[in-house]
Amino acid sequence: MVLVGLFSAKDKEFGAKLDRLAASVKAHGGRVVSRHVQRRGVSHGGAAKMIESFSRRTLLSLGKAHEIAQACRAAKVGVAVFANPLTEHQRAVLGNMFGCLVISGEDLLTPDQ
Repeated sequence: MVLVGLFSAKDKEFGAKLDRLAASVKAHGGRVVSRHVQRRGVSHGGAAKMIESFSRRTLLSLGKAHEIAQACRAAKVGVAVFANPLTEHQRAVLGNMFGCLVISGEDLLTPDQ
């Protein structure tokens, strides 16, 4: 599996959040082969661009989405797990782009977690 997350530049805990997501994947019997992070407001205009939306279709910038798609296909992963909530449309678009099932970390939670 690959882990993917879109985080604000102000979010200093993004690494810990991905660690928790990786632990959840492992608890469900999965193995994380790579992590991909898109930081929002870090470069190319910084915080001023935080108000601009990324693609509603992919949640990520197109370049980052293509980068992750290449990594998914190269590693032949079956699932990409996003740290962020995703719409059904985003799941479908990203699944076609990545060539694997795309889910949100919320999908891994059980009612008692």
